Amino acid sequence: MSLITFFSAPKPFTNPHIAMIQRNAIKSWTLLPDVEVILLGEEEGLAEAAKELGVRHIPHVARNANGIPLISSMFQLARENANSDLLCIINADMILLPDFVEAARRSRLQRDEFVLLSQRWDYDITNPIDFAAGWESKLGESVRKQNQLHRPAGSDFFLFPKSCYINIPDFAIGRAGWDNWMIYKARQQKWPVIDCTPSVMIVHQNHDYSHLPGGKSHYDHPDTNENIRLAGGQSAIRYTILDSTLQLVDGKLVRPKMTNARLMRTIELILRKIFFFLPERMIESVARPKRWKKRFKKLFK
Repeated sequence: MSLITFFSAPKPFTNPHIAMIQRNAIKSWTLLPDVEVILLGEEEGLAEAAKELGVRHIPHVARNANGIPLISSMFQLARENANSDLLCIINADMILLPDFVEAARRSRLQRDEFVLLSQRWDYDITNPIDFAAGWESKLGESVRKQNQLHRPAGSDFFLFPKSCYINIPDFAIGRAGWDNWMIYKARQQKWPVIDCTPSVMIVHQNHDYSHLPGGKSHYDHPDTNENIRLAGGQSAIRYTILDSTLQLVDGKLVRPKMTNARLMRTIELILRKIFFFLPERMIESVARPKRWKKRFKKLFK
């Protein structure tokens, strides 16, 4: 039995840059000890890539009316076919290093139910990675030189025990909202939300949005609006890594340090709980004045 089953629904392998970064990412997963990888979907070139990389491929994933794979179907297929007690849904542009497995082990030893996540390091890459001996340290050094730690919003992977997330709404993969709901759900269920940013380096390979309709960001598509509806509205999709309840630091789970960002987020949650009857925008104007001013200016440009 493996420790972790990674599952993902990659994009088509038709765009040369997307194909390259997806191969980089999936290859990095296969090099981790005690894991298995399942790729889901029927996108062009996926079956061939799965065979090339020596990973499992399950083609038949349920889709919405626009042909986008559903998160609920992905979770079901992973749960039914996984050879491990830990599942990890992950975007196919994320490179993992060996420190990831240790973070999973540490979390598993200390909690029966939890979800593990982290901030990502954004990285500009134009060539396939040479996975020769020492590639991890070379990549880590290059990533740190670019110094692009993404803000604590948007999550590119979630690792959790099979006993968690049994019922998942029919979210569309690759659109906004569902990742925020994952954190919201964990908080509602009182599962520890563990931020392992201090202990791991998760590398996101930067890319454009040419694979999406009109080349627009995933925030600007109707499927995102449907994801928000399925999540239960704006209050559920405001959850971010700032809402983690624990951090993994030096192999131990500790309470996150109170930063200005975390303090403002705590105040926001208290205000939303007390003034639940007020419109969302009114609470946001108080809790997130800078963001509200930007939206206001944009609205009346």
